[in-house]
Amino acid sequence: MTMKLAISAAALFSLAGVMTPVYAEGEQHENSPSRGQEHQEHAPNPAPRQQQSYGSAYHGGVRADDATHGGVHHSGVPQHVGQVHSGFTQSRAQSWGSEHRSWQQRGGYNGYRIPDDRFRMYFGHEHFFRIGRLPLVFVGGYPRFQYDGYWVTCLDPWPESWPATWYENDDVYLDYNGDGYYLYDRNYPGIGIAVTVSF
Repeated sequence: MTMKLAISAAALFSLAGVMTPVYAEGEQHENSPSRGQEHQEHAPNPAPRQQQSYGSAYHGGVRADDATHGGVHHSGVPQHVGQVHSGFTQSRAQSWGSEHRSWQQRGGYNGYRIPDDRFRMYFGHEHFFRIGRLPLVFVGGYPRFQYDGYWVTCLDPWPESWPATWYENDDVYLDYNGDGYYLYDRNYPGIGIAVTVSF
């Protein structure tokens, strides 16, 4: 019985210890201005953000004329032009014909599927863009960029026959080609780089 009494007393004191700080916190907020009012008094009103698009889609405020050519990490930290160029140089194929694999060769696409209505609005050969103007990081040595709110990761190296600055100067588009998503360069029709799509 003394054991039950000891456990009951410990539980009661624990509960009282938890209740006291919560009650004290409530008293503190009653006497001070609300958090929302306090924040509003000290925070300046942000300037309206102008949305700029390329290829009929809003790309998170990344401007086409940024000095980093869009090489912006998803955290907002700009990457130097040299870092972006180095990353693309490293992901260039030595022999694209033997290094490239289709989604069928990979066992099929099993990543995120863009809803058809959204796909028709922002993707396909009618909706092109330039990778160098988008938020961009390198994952496993391959470029990953953000387009229309989706992260697109290249799984293939890019063909060695393409110019070194294709990602800055060439119009590209994303399309679904029967077995998965591919990135196409309008200057090199028929050559698709396998990509995955995620949020």
